[in-house]
Amino acid sequence: MSTYVYGITASSHPALPEGMGGVGDPARPVRILKEGQLAAIVSEAPEGLRPKRKDLLAHQNVLSEAGAGGPLLPMRFGSVAPDDASVTGVLAERAEHYTERLGALDGKVEYNVKASHDEEAVLHRVMGENPELRAMTEANRQAGGGTYEDRLRLGEMVVAAVQAREADDAAELQRALEPAAEAVSAGPESTGWLANLSFLVDRQSAAVFLDAVEEVRKSHPHIEVRVNGPLPPYSFVEPGPAQPAETTH
Repeated sequence: MSTYVYGITASSHPALPEGMGGVGDPARPVRILKEGQLAAIVSEAPEGLRPKRKDLLAHQNVLSEAGAGGPLLPMRFGSVAPDDASVTGVLAERAEHYTERLGALDGKVEYNVKASHDEEAVLHRVMGENPELRAMTEANRQAGGGTYEDRLRLGEMVVAAVQAREADDAAELQRALEPAAEAVSAGPESTGWLANLSFLVDRQSAAVFLDAVEEVRKSHPHIEVRVNGPLPPYSFVEPGPAQPAETTH
């Protein structure tokens, strides 16, 4: 039976509640695997595990309970190892790394920040910043819309200007928020977002970070900023003892 990994902590970490259940239906009993000064919070891994709401909540509940007792390195949902021995073997092999990470992430949380453009507002901005675009738009208007080639060229120039503004705004967003965070990690690029960034923030300084986000919203009204957090610091743990299982969304 493969082993599902919730997180890593110190072997001296307080025990979890008696009979605590994790992922699966029925819920698999949560247990602790110790190796030297480290411990992994695990359970049996159900077959065919998928990110259903019930299991996502069970994963998060285990992390919340464990995190309340002290420093914890959270694994992402779906982290599965072949067996218990594989988990303890990685704990032994990566002991120095995990010990360092436990110290570095103690008292820290993660905020994920995604940003996108308000389409109408960013078009207004790039037109205001680019005299050539304004001149071409006016020339096409006076020519009754312009030729197909004129409209195509204008459209291509507008797209290029918006893409350049996306890159500039992503860099400005990161520069504005980095001083209020301990570290930053870029997430995978995805359609619809000009930035997908995770910030490691001291739990006691979370208000300062959120104030910085509000300042960005005020100073960049053409950017829509979405914040998710506080979260366990998933983006600052790797490498982990197991690869996440394939999931569907």
